[in-house]
Amino acid sequence: MCGAVVGGLSLEGVNVTKEAVIQGQVVRGAGEEASPVSGAYVRLLDGSGEFTAEVPTSATGHFRFFAGDGQWTLRTLAPKADPVDRVVHASRGSVAEVQIAI
Repeated sequence: MCGAVVGGLSLEGVNVTKEAVIQGQVVRGAGEEASPVSGAYVRLLDGSGEFTAEVPTSATGHFRFFAGDGQWTLRTLAPKADPVDRVVHASRGSVAEVQIAI
């Protein structure tokens, strides 16, 4: 993963014209009360619900996947929280930014 910057992860060194990028942040709470969740796990499930990959969130709650074009599900698992599923559409040449509140 790249280092965290204000507003999300840096895309320095990532050729977004050749990659479908799904990235974001896991937070606990909402709005100004939201705080980043480090050490959560975000799973990437394909269109049929099959497990594809999993990454832990960084100290700032950020995560990133490189995926193929199409519909994906992000499943977030964190202590003291129910699993949260979020559907996201990825396409080469763009970055799908997602914030997941648990």
